[in-house]
Amino acid sequence: MSILTVKNLSHGFGDRAIFNDVSFRLLKGEHIGLIGANGEGKSTFMNIITGKLMPDEGSIIWSNKVRVGYMDQHSKLQKGQTIKDVLKEAFRYLFDMEIEMNKLYEDMGNMNEEEMNKALEKTALIQDILDNNGFYIIDGKIDEVATGLGIKDVGLNKDVSDLSGGQRTKVLLAKLLLEKPDILLLDEPTNHLDEQHINWLQRYLQDYENAFILISHDISFLNNVINLIYHMENQEFNRYVGSYDDFIRIHEAKKLQLEAAYKKQQQEIEALEDFIARNKARVSTRNMAMSRQKRLDKMDIIELSKEKPKPEFIFKKARTSGKIIFETQNLVIGYDYPLSKPLNLVMERGQKIALVGANGLGKSTLLKSLIGKIKPITGDIKLGDYQEVGYFEQELQGGNHNSCIDEIWDEFPSYTQYEVRSALAKCGLTTKHIESQVYVLSGGEQAKVRLCKLINRETNILILDEPTNHLDIDAKEELKKALKDYSGSILLVCHEPEFYLDIVTDVWHCEDWTTKIP
Repeated sequence: MSILTVKNLSHGFGDRAIFNDVSFRLLKGEHIGLIGANGEGKSTFMNIITGKLMPDEGSIIWSNKVRVGYMDQHSKLQKGQTIKDVLKEAFRYLFDMEIEMNKLYEDMGNMNEEEMNKALEKTALIQDILDNNGFYIIDGKIDEVATGLGIKDVGLNKDVSDLSGGQRTKVLLAKLLLEKPDILLLDEPTNHLDEQHINWLQRYLQDYENAFILISHDISFLNNVINLIYHMENQEFNRYVGSYDDFIRIHEAKKLQLEAAYKKQQQEIEALEDFIARNKARVSTRNMAMSRQKRLDKMDIIELSKEKPKPEFIFKKARTSGKIIFETQNLVIGYDYPLSKPLNLVMERGQKIALVGANGLGKSTLLKSLIGKIKPITGDIKLGDYQEVGYFEQELQGGNHNSCIDEIWDEFPSYTQYEVRSALAKCGLTTKHIESQVYVLSGGEQAKVRLCKLINRETNILILDEPTNHLDIDAKEELKKALKDYSGSILLVCHEPEFYLDIVTDVWHCEDWTTKIP
């Protein structure tokens, strides 16, 4: 049974086409991975099918009474609400039924026999719905999902207005999972999850009996939860059955077949054009030449897809730093309350360190404390000599209305326009991206603009907070290569072991020193 049917969808922004006459069908129980390079329109597609964006052409048809669950990052959480209040809203329809049932019981004293019988039938029906939907074990369900996603560590009675961006995202995801909709729409749900909670979500989705569409650049996660791939490339949708690894194998084989057919056809075209040119003027051979021309005119010309610009990240190296990168003495980090025990940490030149552990332990807070963005609660940080630090912040708040060109020019005013465009192009951005305002770009494209700033500055220390969030697979692989080749020191927060384990010399487990959020 088709849950969603998309027919002849076309859409674009300005003169930049995103989709061209694409069609899509989602069946009950399908677990779909929606993949493609940054900027191919994955999030735009989600916005179109949820009605947040009107397509230029085409139709979106949902089957009747389908409950659609989409994690909207811009959902408002009201000050004064606790995390538990928000999660209970997932069961609002059941609470409303309980209110209706209790009202019927209250009114029964004033009913005649016929009204009483109808009321009893209705209350019995409501009671069955409540029982079948686990109404009386809601607290247990909330507890299970909150524990699985690491929200319980934050405290279910915490006011939602006090949450960090990552914690807020996890609360919205938990609410969505508790709603158990007929179709889940998930846009990079692992971005704010640590390894332990990614594993929990992976198990949850493996057992999810309903359908979902998942956008993710995490190959391991995709391989474990999906059974269908829709690949978005060059304004088209192509369907592949199986895992991400199956898709890669089939896609590469199709690409090689197409290239071979293209090469053969080009040789045939060249031979036909040569024959026509040599024989069309002669009376004796003119008919043969015209016959070849007709054959050429009727030929269905094979076109190869344009190669997407692949990013190239090469970090500029500053002079060698001093032997000590930093040394802390009884350092306690935090904001209004401490997030760590007193820390006595030392990092030396040449070390490449991954900070790992659950969200909320203070990994980002430690990075910000080390570079002076926030003050520690107590203790000292001693920095070494000759330090040129490059910092990649996890998320930038607010819309950036600068064009990409101005964004780089502001940072490097001595660059010519050619140098600015060239620097952005090397990061995998096309001319249309480069001339756009930063805020209209996808999350991955915005990350490439920020990486462009980082690689064009001379550094000997890199402080990187979740640099892989939003990056497509090509960009991730190139960044990994660049960090392996980097001769300076690296302090990295990352939740993807397959990314950081080949780069780092040391792994610091933050559970060893955190106080954990109460």
